[in-house]
Amino acid sequence: MSETAYPPVSQHLSDVEAAREEGRRKMDWALQHMPILNALREEFVDEQPLAGETIAMAMHVEAKTANLVELLAEGGAEVAITGCNPLSTHDDVSAALDAHESITSYAVRGVDDDEYYDAMHACIAHEPTITVDDGMDMVKLVHEEYPGLIDSIVGGAEETTTGVDRLRAMDADGELHYPVFAVNDTPMKQLFDNVHGTGESSLATIAMTTNLSWAGKNVVVGGYGQCGKGVAKKAAGQNANVIVCEVDPRKALEAHMEGYEVLPMAEAAAKGDVFITTTGNRDVITREHFAEMSDGVLLANAGHFDVEVNLDDLDDLAVDRYEVRDGVEGFEMEDGRVLNVIAEGRLVNLAAPIALGHPVEVMDQSFGVQAVVVRELAANGDAYDAGVHDVPDELDREVADIKLAAEGVEYDELSDEQREYMGSWEHGT
Repeated sequence: MSETAYPPVSQHLSDVEAAREEGRRKMDWALQHMPILNALREEFVDEQPLAGETIAMAMHVEAKTANLVELLAEGGAEVAITGCNPLSTHDDVSAALDAHESITSYAVRGVDDDEYYDAMHACIAHEPTITVDDGMDMVKLVHEEYPGLIDSIVGGAEETTTGVDRLRAMDADGELHYPVFAVNDTPMKQLFDNVHGTGESSLATIAMTTNLSWAGKNVVVGGYGQCGKGVAKKAAGQNANVIVCEVDPRKALEAHMEGYEVLPMAEAAAKGDVFITTTGNRDVITREHFAEMSDGVLLANAGHFDVEVNLDDLDDLAVDRYEVRDGVEGFEMEDGRVLNVIAEGRLVNLAAPIALGHPVEVMDQSFGVQAVVVRELAANGDAYDAGVHDVPDELDREVADIKLAAEGVEYDELSDEQREYMGSWEHGT
């Protein structure tokens, strides 16, 4: 693989062998609970569907992701990977990946902004034919600084809501010049990863980071999309009182009909004990809201970027700021109140010091979709025009079938008569 100016993770660590051993241990544990990736691994090893492809990836580099990366490499690809968040990389897992002969990992935890993009440049220097993104930073960088590579890139895949939103905006402006599959938008991603994954992992991470209970607390959820629904549902299941803040009248009505209190953030600010943003937008919680909050509140973000809780506003209001617990920073207001920010306002379920991301079983499903989409690009990339594409439904169903078979679950099929009935407009009373 190409040599680049930014060194792989193995050159950043003092004890590489120990890191690789621990990273492999984490990957092996996760893989025991990933039947979809295991099934696809057998197919990919036998058929080598990715032979000749070079894949550049910007993802959360932890054990579950690592098993996807290794699957792609075992399927014949050369893979270069870096992080998509400065705080979500597990260095030991990254080191374990870097030991693979077909994988170069540049992901290092705790990098600054310059190092973050240096590592991404290093991935792109491998001259990818396929990109896999979580947040769209890789696609953006290719288009802005490496337009000469676009003709040789057959396509890409995008993992998360924020990335798909950015891609659709880019596509609408006529600036997206190769096809990208919106993996985030498939039923196998939306119904499980966004709801159960985000809900369970965000609440678990906050609870473990703070050692506080959810029971009886007022939990304010910013946004009632799929991720917000998951956070609200799981918080209610932990006996919290849930307040939802929304800008879409239909989603606000949906939250109301689900039994949640719905308030503007300006009113919820005075009632909340814990605030969790899930919108993918900026300035969900700002100066006016901080002024109304109670002493000791927790502020966490479950959206992709660290712009949902306006930390510049909070810093301006604070007379002091200090670490109150590992992963929790207290901002002391002039009147003595302390507002607590978890994981620097970054993606809480991956950026907090003890964060492990979504449950393994959930990510098995999402990464199964990623794998079959990359396989589709390698086989049929020329069939797709530049722009954002829905994942073909048969690929999403394939992943569901693998999971059900692994679980020993059988389900019904339509008869020929039922298929004809559902496909006809002529049947009536």
